[in-house]
Amino acid sequence: MLTSMPSVALSSPWRTLAANVLDGADVSKAQALAILDSSDEELLELVNAAFEIRKKHFGKTVQLYFLMNAKSGLCPEDCHYCSQSKISDAPIPKYNILSRDKLLEGAKLAAERQSKTYCIVISGRAPNEREIQAIEKIVPEIKQTFGLNICACLGLLNESQAQRLAAAGVDKVNHNLNTSQDYYPQICTTHTFEDRIETLKNVRKAGLELCSGGIIGMGESRQDIVEMAFSLRELAVESIPLNFLHAIDGTPMQQKEYLSARDCIRALAMFRFVNPRSELRIAGGRERHLRSLQPLGLMIANSIFIGDYLTTQGQAPLEDYRMIEDLGFEITGQAALPETTQADIPHPEISQAKCQSASDPTQRSCCG
Repeated sequence: MLTSMPSVALSSPWRTLAANVLDGADVSKAQALAILDSSDEELLELVNAAFEIRKKHFGKTVQLYFLMNAKSGLCPEDCHYCSQSKISDAPIPKYNILSRDKLLEGAKLAAERQSKTYCIVISGRAPNEREIQAIEKIVPEIKQTFGLNICACLGLLNESQAQRLAAAGVDKVNHNLNTSQDYYPQICTTHTFEDRIETLKNVRKAGLELCSGGIIGMGESRQDIVEMAFSLRELAVESIPLNFLHAIDGTPMQQKEYLSARDCIRALAMFRFVNPRSELRIAGGRERHLRSLQPLGLMIANSIFIGDYLTTQGQAPLEDYRMIEDLGFEITGQAALPETTQADIPHPEISQAKCQSASDPTQRSCCG
């Protein structure tokens, strides 16, 4: 004889909170902190609730981004987490802005890997005139040839520089807040949190979309993580890349890794609740920190980088394609390639072996 099973609650506090968000309510800082403080036993309920918000705004789609480390090292700033800073002893490649041909090679690979957006990143405090001109010249050619959106990450920008990027056809500018205003002096002293806010405001004035996120795991408090999420909400940032510190030998933060995969999932969920309409991207450190929980992360976020990062390697693109397929998701917003180019683009399983040579950093997924 079958016995009756104990009743199971049809709703959890997280699903109730998600329903409120879907009805247009804003999450409070106390509620955001409660997400970060939630227990492991609540984790799947939290993921499920965050997925409801993701599904409302992004369905079951995944946007792919591709990074090009267009200028490496040679940076006068002292960002403590960065292998390219002046205080880093990390053995990384150092080179000035890449040639037109190298930038086009990276764009072609981005298109081959089904990316929607090609991210051109240069190290340094701010772009010089030569670098701005290089971006102005290459962006129209990339867009015409490969149909990619362009995100430029060039450091601090004034109003004139932001307007020039917009005129050249750049779609969005990345400039991460990285952490809270209060904690920022602990990770950088050569520029301020306010400098970064000013750059983002200049970008907005130029009519460009904002791409701004941060790094978790640098010794900040949970309150700092919440404050960063709310700063991004106040700026109405369209795209949020969330990084998890990859402590690189030779940097001041080389011994700071302490995040668990579950911490990362809770952080992603909190950012989704606080910024429900923003594209949320699992960025640097996802393979290292989320490990086997990466699919749970993608139930919350709706975007990833395909390939490597700036000075660290990502997992093979084929693994990402399989993860997306296994989740029942689909890659969307791919480059609208001209018909004359379509035949030249191989299937990603064929092209994924390219750019894997560590001997040439500009050819390792073109992002070092």
